[in-house]
Amino acid sequence: MIEIGHDYTLKVVKILDFGAYLDAGELGEVLLPRRYMTPDLAVGDMVPVFLYLDSDNLPVATTQRAKAELGEFAYLQVSDLTDVGAFLDWGLDKDLFVPFAEQHRPMEVGKSYIVHLYLDVKGRITASSKIDKFLQDDGASTFRPRQRVSLIIANSTDLGYKVIVNHTHWGVLYKDEVFERLSFGQSKQGFIKRIRPDGRLDITLHGGKETKDKNAAKVLEYLKTHNGTAPLHDKSPPAEIEAQLAMSKAAFKKAISSLYKERVIIIEKDGIRLV
Repeated sequence: MIEIGHDYTLKVVKILDFGAYLDAGELGEVLLPRRYMTPDLAVGDMVPVFLYLDSDNLPVATTQRAKAELGEFAYLQVSDLTDVGAFLDWGLDKDLFVPFAEQHRPMEVGKSYIVHLYLDVKGRITASSKIDKFLQDDGASTFRPRQRVSLIIANSTDLGYKVIVNHTHWGVLYKDEVFERLSFGQSKQGFIKRIRPDGRLDITLHGGKETKDKNAAKVLEYLKTHNGTAPLHDKSPPAEIEAQLAMSKAAFKKAISSLYKERVIIIEKDGIRLV
């Protein structure tokens, strides 16, 4: 089913002076204004477009790339304030509207906010910074441990960071497992570390074979630049491992276990060394 607020590749069915009409299925023929057309566009061509509503609330297509689709979250900058609300730059000529009633706190021009895109009662794409009401806490039926997920850094807490997981759920990323600078609104890839008994999600930036290989490579590089030895082992304090390798103790133990099984290193009581 074709709906506004999403990207599609649609067929050109008609070309007129003011633009081309595209076959948008249930929406009928949707106009792609001439300013978005390439000179060689012809009937029968397939065009990647984003669908939204124009100022007359009619479906229209654009070849511009929206920074978020309907149902997603994005970190967007305020471009204008009016008597009815704020407008955000989301990559299209027509800015994205945020009513005053949907602002978690009053927005300011030039500042950026995490918002959720939804349809208002009139079917228009609208944004809200009251993101809690669009997110769930219980992800037990949706996710599985070690699953790769998309993340948006949404808040900081004493434990670490609250993150938006796959645009649908809240998750927690613990600060003792973060070895890089993270900023509000930043998008990252991560993994489901654990699903707690209450269904809440613990997240890690390190998981899966790809990350394990990366950590193993980091340990090998350290050994090669330190005469083949390292005064680190599975009993070393976490702070010492973090200081030397910028990884958690859990990640280090997995890395050296992998290297040991591959007979690349020897684990001794006072450290590890290359074979």
